[in-house]
Amino acid sequence: MAPAFIVVIISLGVLVWSADRFVDGASSTARHFGMPPLLIGMLIVGFGTSAPEMLVSSLAAWQGNPGIALGNAYGSNIANIALILGVTAMISPIAFHSNILRKELPILTMVTGLSVMLIWDKMITRLDAGMLLVIFAGFMFWSIHQGMRQREDSLEQEMQQQLSSRTLPLNRALFWLILGLLLLIGSSRSLVWGAVTIATAIGISELVVGLTVVAIGTSLPELASSIMAIRKKEHDIALGNVIGSNLFNTLAVVGLAGSVRPLPVPPEALSRDIPLMAGLTLALFIIGYGFRGRAGRINRFEGAFLVITFCAYTAYLVASIT
Repeated sequence: MAPAFIVVIISLGVLVWSADRFVDGASSTARHFGMPPLLIGMLIVGFGTSAPEMLVSSLAAWQGNPGIALGNAYGSNIANIALILGVTAMISPIAFHSNILRKELPILTMVTGLSVMLIWDKMITRLDAGMLLVIFAGFMFWSIHQGMRQREDSLEQEMQQQLSSRTLPLNRALFWLILGLLLLIGSSRSLVWGAVTIATAIGISELVVGLTVVAIGTSLPELASSIMAIRKKEHDIALGNVIGSNLFNTLAVVGLAGSVRPLPVPPEALSRDIPLMAGLTLALFIIGYGFRGRAGRINRFEGAFLVITFCAYTAYLVASIT
């Protein structure tokens, strides 16, 4: 089992590093071809930071490991809100400035509710997966439309500032784009192998491994980028990383995995993990949307509460192993 642990650690490191290189290459390439910064942030960076979850869950489904596929997707959603936004808000309170992000919050809440309805029969069929992918395509179309209309949004300005300091020459951008994608695929395959091996050796469910080691590991790109963004006072980028990633996970990651192979949903996921994910998403909507003219804001106290919730949930999962 020791080799599997080593493989998982190395794979996670390569996965995080290659995802960052892939995002740099893809965003610089898109910028060279004249794509607006807001669309780069919403589409290119969104795809790039969610690429680890997409590849890991799709490969896991293809290899017949539905627990890892679902645990990775839904566990990443939990980690994104409770761990990443929690830690980020503890560093500096997060304010919602972008109108686009305020529009995405109710979309994320409704999409999460739909996903709960689809898995209530304890199975994600190819029909369910197709529905999620169609909704995802609609969301992408809406994102492009919003990105072209609201060129003065605060998220646009923050993306412009961030991309101006990270643009690479076209030949280097293409090099990192291709190399990053190849390393993403290779490290995803080795990560799935290591996770399955560990679950088999210890005698725990693949779902728990997916919810913990795999989900936290594939969420590391979002954690790193959100912390860097908040230290630069780029609040909307920090929030956009999480909201966009959760939309990608719920729609594209689960949709792609379910298209590869129908996914049985473990009973404990319905009684434990899905309610927590839905509750955290609803809490994010209530805190972040803002009502009665008040701008949405996640303060340090709320951030600490999110982190405590994540730690308690993880401790419960670990305790359930023994």
